[in-house]
This record gives sequence, C-alpha cells and structure tokens, in this order.
Amino acid sequence: MLSEVIAREVKDPRVGNVTITAVNVAADMGAARVYFTPFASINPHEEVRIGLTHAGGFLRGEVGRRLRLRHAPRLEFIFDDSADKASRLTGLIDRAVKDDRAGHVDDPDGASEDESS
Repeated sequence: MLSEVIAREVKDPRVGNVTITAVNVAADMGAARVYFTPFASINPHEEVRIGLTHAGGFLRGEVGRRLRLRHAPRLEFIFDDSADKASRLTGLIDRAVKDDRAGHVDDPDGASEDESS
C-alpha cells in the first residue's frame, strides 16, 4: 500500500520510482523503518531518501487514513543496499571461477598442469 501511495501521489522529482523492499514496525507502532531501493532513478539514493523523508508526513497521514489507525507510525526511510552487495558478491564469484579455470588447463590424460609437475 505504501509503495502505491509513493508511486501515485508523491510528486517530488527526487523520489521517482522506488521499490519498497521491507518495512519493520516497532512493537509499540510508534515508528517504522521503510527499506527502499531506487528503480531506474537518475538521482542518487541519498537524494531519493531526502525526497521520501520530505514526503514522510504526507505518507504517514495516508498510511494512518488507509489503515484506519488512530496513530500512524513515524516513517524512517533507509536505503536497502542488499541488491548492490549481492551483485558485487556475484561479480567476485564469477571472477574467481574464471581465474580458477584459466589457471587449471587440463592435458589430454586428464591431469592438470599443477599435478603433472
């Protein structure tokens, strides 16, 4: 629901398209951490976060109204860098596999260069 409100009603050009990846609500419902990642944004994630924070009061009101809450949680927007970390890790693994294959050239007998020395 929050992602829908952001996409359709937040007009701040810093925000653009974002994906809400997770929301953690405190037990007392006083605060919620909203994890986001920009989707094809021309703005750096910090600018997107500032735009979301600027729209936070409006978003809090909409969440409260749509969920019929007496007190809506305070929203804290946090950039979710897990996709970036996963991409970097995948790149490291791919490079290690490529380097490993390049260093182990098999001879026709099935033994690698390292074993034949």
